[in-house]
Amino acid sequence: MPQSEQDIHWMQYAMQLARRAEEAGEVPVGAVLVLNNEVIGEGWNLSICRHDPCAHAEIMAIRQAGQNIGNYRLLGATLYVTLEPCIMCAGAMIHSRIERLVYGASDLKTGAAGSVFDVLTDPRHNHIVSVIGGIEAEACSQQLSNFFRRRRAEKKAAKQQLKE
Repeated sequence: MPQSEQDIHWMQYAMQLARRAEEAGEVPVGAVLVLNNEVIGEGWNLSICRHDPCAHAEIMAIRQAGQNIGNYRLLGATLYVTLEPCIMCAGAMIHSRIERLVYGASDLKTGAAGSVFDVLTDPRHNHIVSVIGGIEAEACSQQLSNFFRRRRAEKKAAKQQLKE
């Protein structure tokens, strides 16, 4: 299977993981780490449930992958994530030596893979992560937009109920 088809396949898998986050009341972001076309780690946002600001989808996937392969260095691995990573997650990717990042929707507020910051390809780091953005971007963006639209509607309904 060509790399572009693999990227789409794994991004769709990450979107399924994002649904798990949404079902738990979390912002729907999913991540899957792949090495030699096999899953070595997966995660979805759990910051709210776990009361942990570090429990982003990417961090959860990186932690699981390290445990699964018995090494914190994830050489040759590709991380697929539905939303462009933040600075914290980008730092973890550099430290774990992930080879590639493939993300769906850009994050124009806190994106650290080129949208706001360009952390992953900064030549001052001891490791550079190859970045490909925009894979299944519309579907990933729609998943997030729908979540926040529903959340705003729920808040509006709750406020209306209080008024009555």
